[in-house]
Amino acid sequence: MKCYKMIFAGFGGQGVLSMGMTYAYGAMDENKEATFMPSYGPEMRGGTANCHVIVSTTEVASPLIGRPDILVAMNRPSLDKFQDKVKSGGYIFINSDVCDMKVERDDVTVIYASVLTKAVELGNAKVANTVMLGVIQKHIEILTDENVLKGLDHLLESKPKLHEINHTAYFAGKEL
Repeated sequence: MKCYKMIFAGFGGQGVLSMGMTYAYGAMDENKEATFMPSYGPEMRGGTANCHVIVSTTEVASPLIGRPDILVAMNRPSLDKFQDKVKSGGYIFINSDVCDMKVERDDVTVIYASVLTKAVELGNAKVANTVMLGVIQKHIEILTDENVLKGLDHLLESKPKLHEINHTAYFAGKEL
């Protein structure tokens, strides 16, 4: 496995930090090194939020990421801010329900996913972030499915009623 440097970005309330924390927890369950560095505006819900996550088989020297391998943009301002920073050969995952902008770079793989539409079809718009986790894993297996779900369950430890819908959302994302 290589070292994956990821930036998750969007509006507060879209579950951006939760996506990053899920990978960090899941990586620890796989005995991998992980860092999680959140950043959000004072508004929280509705303001901007992003986090830097590194998952690696070797020790991570710094949690900050200059050139990510992966960008997950849950809205247009996030895509505007971070798309040019993604390494050549990297991936950009876009919540196409909220972001109508097209990436014009030809040196990265871009995946447009209607994660909010799928979440609404599942009966809970709040699981759009979990649908996106499934989309990411479909294209790049950063962790095993089992450990992504363990990370998610750890994050939702105090809300066991949400485990089932999030597991369903994750696998729905893998089918998008």
